[in-house]
Amino acid sequence: WKVAFVGLLALLNCWHLFPHRIPLRRVNIGFKALNPPRGWEKLAEPPRLAAPSPGNKSLFVPLSDYMNVQYYGEIGLGTPPQNFSVVFDTGSSNLWVPSVRCHFFSLPCWLHHRFNPKASSSFRSNGTKFAIQYGTGRLAGILSEDKLTIGGITGATVTFGEALWEPSLVFTFAHFDGILGLGFPVLAVGGVRPPLDRLVDRGLLDKPVFSFYLNRNPEAADGGELVLGGSDPAHYIPPLTFVPVTIPAFWQIHMERVQVGTGLTLCARGCAAILDTGTSLITGPTEEIRALQKAIGAVPLLMGKYYIECSKIPTLPPVSFLLGGVWFNLTAQDYVIQITRSGFSVCLSGFMALDVPPPSGPFWILGDVFLGSYVAVFDRGDRKSGAQVGLARARPRGTRQ
Repeated sequence: WKVAFVGLLALLNCWHLFPHRIPLRRVNIGFKALNPPRGWEKLAEPPRLAAPSPGNKSLFVPLSDYMNVQYYGEIGLGTPPQNFSVVFDTGSSNLWVPSVRCHFFSLPCWLHHRFNPKASSSFRSNGTKFAIQYGTGRLAGILSEDKLTIGGITGATVTFGEALWEPSLVFTFAHFDGILGLGFPVLAVGGVRPPLDRLVDRGLLDKPVFSFYLNRNPEAADGGELVLGGSDPAHYIPPLTFVPVTIPAFWQIHMERVQVGTGLTLCARGCAAILDTGTSLITGPTEEIRALQKAIGAVPLLMGKYYIECSKIPTLPPVSFLLGGVWFNLTAQDYVIQITRSGFSVCLSGFMALDVPPPSGPFWILGDVFLGSYVAVFDRGDRKSGAQVGLARARPRGTRQ
């Protein structure tokens, strides 16, 4: 269910203790959304692998942001490290990157960085075939093993996928090279041990906890930060509200209710929701999302996207989510995706219909539109305590204390 950016890109084309940090940087491309990804890189220096903070076992990883619909950061694979931009995805559990051995007709491979096993002295062959199906893309390849460099630390050998066949349009136009899954082990294709678990196994992280701060300011150069091994209180306004994970596969929690202004109640008897950094929008069942779009005055466009008049943003109702007994409110400034280029603005609804069938669904997906307003702390827990997610309002950039 990676309901990400393909439809949005097509639409735009029509409109002409301190933990280890991984910074997320922003790339402003405006309406040149369908230019080849390698051309985009000339507009901004690629993020460097972050250095670890001394005296602790947490990592801070910078993230890049493409138009508020792609957040990604840099990792290294092999010895010496071969660098790749990856989406840190809480909705999956595998790590994969394109391979130099990819199929000749697999266009995404040729437009992105590719892993070369012959250039790594620590590479170990596995050879097991794998295939992954996302909501808007699929790929296939072979599993391999090598050293992972992330947030300035190395030493963990991970099993990752070398993508040999990427037939989906979504990966052709993606600014990232691959995906690093941060979901639970049960989701991992091929029974592979997820990268986060490998870091904890090797003692490179004290605990299986990580948090996301996504910068939604379109004028900012950086896209936010992924913190591995903990969280940074400077990213959010306390307190954190912790909600238990109900099914430890996706980061799934119970949502008590959704309120649109004062006149519309959705998820009235409670429903499931997953927090997914790999999904750009907020999604929900078709009938409920259709009612929500009507309540906020959104007009249907292409591929399930909805248009909103930018001038109406100050008058639109808030959309609120009841989680753990606390209301998490989004204003129209939060849930409307506004793109401005040369004085011309296009505004799109941050909501989209998606029906996930049983047994996995139905559920809502709280993607980047929600996670840009609220910092999420993902805690896998231990034998004594179960997994949980902590949520708090993100602190606006420039007001960190």
